[in-house]
Amino acid sequence: MTSIASVTLEVADLTAADRFHTTAFGLGGQVRLRASEEPTAGFRGFTLSLVVSQPADVDALVGAAVDAGAATLKPAAKSLWGYGGVVQAPDGTIWQVATSAKKDTGPATRRIDEVVLLLGVADVKASKQFYVGQGLAVAKGFGSKYVEFAPGSGSVKLALYKRRALAKVAGVSPDGSGSHRLVVAGDAGPFTDPDGFAWEAASPALAN
Repeated sequence: MTSIASVTLEVADLTAADRFHTTAFGLGGQVRLRASEEPTAGFRGFTLSLVVSQPADVDALVGAAVDAGAATLKPAAKSLWGYGGVVQAPDGTIWQVATSAKKDTGPATRRIDEVVLLLGVADVKASKQFYVGQGLAVAKGFGSKYVEFAPGSGSVKLALYKRRALAKVAGVSPDGSGSHRLVVAGDAGPFTDPDGFAWEAASPALAN
């Protein structure tokens, strides 16, 4: 089964981006950084979601991100599905931090249970079929609105939304152009999907 070992964010200022991500989220090899001057404007067509166990962890991670220079797109708040907020890193990456729980069961740990890459696509059904053809297995599907793939042995889960719906969730305009500034490392690459998202082969160190 195809899986994602890591995602690479292409950033203009590598030192500043590394400082932000280390300070805000403390992620290891799941999210990597690479210097790039590729032009990009507006919504880059994806978000990264950090799934945690309780609201206190959402608040702790969102607070750490804002303290490290992130802009608040949606303040952390309760919703029908749980509790979460959205921030945008100085490098432009949009991060959702969320939990399905509505009450705390203990003090904040800032532990991240899942990292989910959400791609905003033009045609969810067509992109679903494309990724199934690349060896990903569907875990959940809601017609033409949302698809979630099984992570397999990878450390990052992939999901698909319609581009406009994902932008609405993120609290931004869906308009954007230029590079996605995102490269996905998996065991099925290299290829480029119908919406221009690039995959590359994961190195043996990342794949294990």
